[in-house]
Amino acid sequence: MTLSASERERYSRHLLLPEIGVAGQEKLQAARVAVVGAGGLGSPSSLYLAAAGVGTLGVIDHDRIDLSNLQRQLLFDATQVGASKALTAQARLRALNPEINVVAHDVELVAGNALELLRQYDCVLDGSDRLATRYLVNDACVLLQRPLVSAAIHRFEGQAMTYVPGGGPCYRCLFPESAAAAAPNCATAGVLGVLPGVLGALQATEVIKLLLGIGTPLAGRLLTFDALAMQWREFRFTRRVDCAVCGARPTIRTLADSAATCGGAIASGTERVNPQQLRALIARGALGADGAGGALGAGGDALVSVVDVREPHEFAAGHLAGALNIPLGELARRLAEIPRRAPVVFVCRSGVRSQTAAAIASGDGFQDVADLEGGLIAWAAQVDPALEVIASR
Repeated sequence: MTLSASERERYSRHLLLPEIGVAGQEKLQAARVAVVGAGGLGSPSSLYLAAAGVGTLGVIDHDRIDLSNLQRQLLFDATQVGASKALTAQARLRALNPEINVVAHDVELVAGNALELLRQYDCVLDGSDRLATRYLVNDACVLLQRPLVSAAIHRFEGQAMTYVPGGGPCYRCLFPESAAAAAPNCATAGVLGVLPGVLGALQATEVIKLLLGIGTPLAGRLLTFDALAMQWREFRFTRRVDCAVCGARPTIRTLADSAATCGGAIASGTERVNPQQLRALIARGALGADGAGGALGAGGDALVSVVDVREPHEFAAGHLAGALNIPLGELARRLAEIPRRAPVVFVCRSGVRSQTAAAIASGDGFQDVADLEGGLIAWAAQVDPALEVIASR
């Protein structure tokens, strides 16, 4: 493919970059990218990919536009409420850049069609808001050997990671178990309207880098963003040899296998507890009496171990009495400090880091793992207003 005169003008700022230039822009022009979900994350990411000149964009979404979407989904406007997201996105992206091809897939992505849809594309961007769909997309990309840029948002925090075939761990390596029934989405937990713009732009950046073969991708790195603290953090993780889909002896060989692992049931005891539930559990024993962040029953057996995965300065400002402080970045190498004889509840500031911690522990064989939904912010609001919960630095 060669660039037309209008394309050279349109992409002139790209052409000035030595890392892109004409050859790089022609690579983008020839590329095919699937965007799963035209919602909060899919809106900014698809707009930037279209503007960047990615030659073919496939938008996969079967939802209809709702008025509540307009707080963050900038592909749409108030006159389009009730219309198909995929078809409306197609028209909007074509209007932004008539030089590219936009394919609308107005279907639900399921095990029966995921391979057929995604194999048409060179790279996949996952902006879905359902945990089961994230697992499905990850597993399809591993099976198809397609790079994947995945992100998720919750309240004021977000996270992103990249899977590169043969070059690092996949989503299941980090989150080996599904907790689809317990994971809240924007409709139940809320989300800051600008947050998906930040993470969606990051996803588009990753996709462009992958297509051009420049820079360092987020492979083996989970990047988290706390909008309230305006802080980014990075957590490194490695490929698991026992990963169900990309490990040495994978048990997921078809998407039927994948669907069986993430159909909506809470797996291996991984769940979320609300502040009232945790308070009731703690009230059954003397929190911290065993010296290991546990609540003890009358017979001396631990009822629950509470592990706070915030940074030390956050913990020092205010924490649940008797909680064990292990920052998330140190958790994988300090799991031996957590008693395995009792259920474990991970807590953090808002409930995002604790979800990652629960996944890490579950993947290491902990059988009864949960995290505090809404984090200590919710605890302070619903149980103990005197608890000081500060932002991470």
